[in-house]
Amino acid sequence: MESKNTDALFDSLVLELRRGTIIISVLSQLKKQQYGYSLIVRLQEKGVEIDAGTLYPLLRRLEKQELLESNWDVESAKPRKYYKLSAYGNTIYDKLCQHWTEMVRKMDQLMNEEGVN
Repeated sequence: MESKNTDALFDSLVLELRRGTIIISVLSQLKKQQYGYSLIVRLQEKGVEIDAGTLYPLLRRLEKQELLESNWDVESAKPRKYYKLSAYGNTIYDKLCQHWTEMVRKMDQLMNEEGVN
């Protein structure tokens, strides 16, 4: 029974870590315009799992925050909404990347201190 609780706790903690990285993961792939499903596939190909129920509300929120621009392609058989980083989104993404790099450096220091692990 303890193993089951440990697995559930671990899965929950991993989910929390993933939530913290999902925005930067999505922004990283929107330097060129993508529609939702193509973005899901692209992220999955790079080892980042995201489901449509998470992605589409996130895209709408990021657009509302003016980090993304969107446009509809109604020329194809199936109309698609394409998303791309706005100039503001690009600035924020660059700042997030800098912050991420610093966080990783600090975490590496913490985890590699003598006596840890």
